[in-house]
Amino acid sequence: MPKITFLGAGSTVFAKNVLGDCLAAPALADSEIALYDIDPLRLKDSQMMLENLNRNAGGKATVRGFTREGRREALQGADFVVNAIQVGGYEPCTVTDFEVPKKYGLRQTIADTLGIGGIFRALRTIPVVLEFAREMEEVSPRALFLNYVNPMAMVTGALLRASGIRAVGVCHSVQVCAERLVKGLGMTWDPATLWKIAGINHQAWLLEISLRGVDLYPEIRRRSEAGEVPETDRVRHEIMRRFGYYVTESSEHAAEYVPWFIKSGHPGLIERFNIPLDEYPRRCVEQIAGWQRMRAELVSDRSLRHERTSEYASYVMEAVVTNRPCAIGGNVLNGDLVTNLPRRACVEVPCLVDGNGVQPCVVGDLPPQCAALNMTNVNVQLLTVEAAFTGRRDHIYQAALLDPHTAAELPVDRIVAMCDELIERHGSWLPTYR
Repeated sequence: MPKITFLGAGSTVFAKNVLGDCLAAPALADSEIALYDIDPLRLKDSQMMLENLNRNAGGKATVRGFTREGRREALQGADFVVNAIQVGGYEPCTVTDFEVPKKYGLRQTIADTLGIGGIFRALRTIPVVLEFAREMEEVSPRALFLNYVNPMAMVTGALLRASGIRAVGVCHSVQVCAERLVKGLGMTWDPATLWKIAGINHQAWLLEISLRGVDLYPEIRRRSEAGEVPETDRVRHEIMRRFGYYVTESSEHAAEYVPWFIKSGHPGLIERFNIPLDEYPRRCVEQIAGWQRMRAELVSDRSLRHERTSEYASYVMEAVVTNRPCAIGGNVLNGDLVTNLPRRACVEVPCLVDGNGVQPCVVGDLPPQCAALNMTNVNVQLLTVEAAFTGRRDHIYQAALLDPHTAAELPVDRIVAMCDELIERHGSWLPTYR
């Protein structure tokens, strides 16, 4: 009977997907599930939801809820720990991440991976995740930590460098990248299609894609050059035209990882590339309102059922428990996996998972232009992690100064002033930086 601890269980919809997947996997159906959240009301909602799912899946699992004071017990003896927390929530912290930069003339779309929003999300999240890791080293040292929290590369990289626990970062974008690209261009998707992806989280590259020995990239590039692209995906296709390969994460994400698309001096780019500025706050407001409508359906529906999704978490756990291998795109410390990215970078590469855990595959060199673009993001990630480790304010400034989008819009003094104001506004959500 595996023990699965879910941190941030108040994210009821996401908890339903990940833990519902586990209940649908025979090897995990009898798990002991520990739900943890600092919000007792959201925790109660998720517990009721999962108990309904469990009952309708055969009732083999046991479900318990834990709030802040019970965290150690929730982690005690865990085999798997899923991390889905959001430190500071939509309000006040996400609002701050958008409103302060906007005051300085810096507009964002999602702000959870890179850019000034990603930097500050990392700075308030890394200390909390390292607290989890220190507790796990004492009460569940052999557990496998599955991190879903953004900014993925910064949080996972910090965790792997600063603790001895086993961990992998898992995202949603790798497993759907090739299929959505093909379908978006009006091509027929065949499940026999083979593909290879590597790079960094949210900017990993579709290096190869073929069907029964035929390279699909020539036709993909032909259609892309002809303009046969979805309106919502113009940014990624422009990057592919210039760099030769398609990136994993959506265009609204990709637009703020580079310096070319969100530019106050060129407002026409926003319409040309269909860039949804302030997308994440808008999405949060809609989700909060939508939750009130969905709550009765998810929480009180005693007939609630679930079909297994493509989320990696349950497949990873199942492979470890059964020793039947599966393949994922995982976020791990680089070492010598991607040979033209820094050893301390957190990279997203193919991984084999079995009873031995997560075993990353060596990729070798990325195409030089792809590695070069990744490095503009890796520089920011490494300096942000360094700031979190050392408490040095100058490393925050340096991360922001090297951020591609921020640097393309603002001069040095304004970037430093913006960082100072963000530190002040975040207050106790951040440690002290000197």
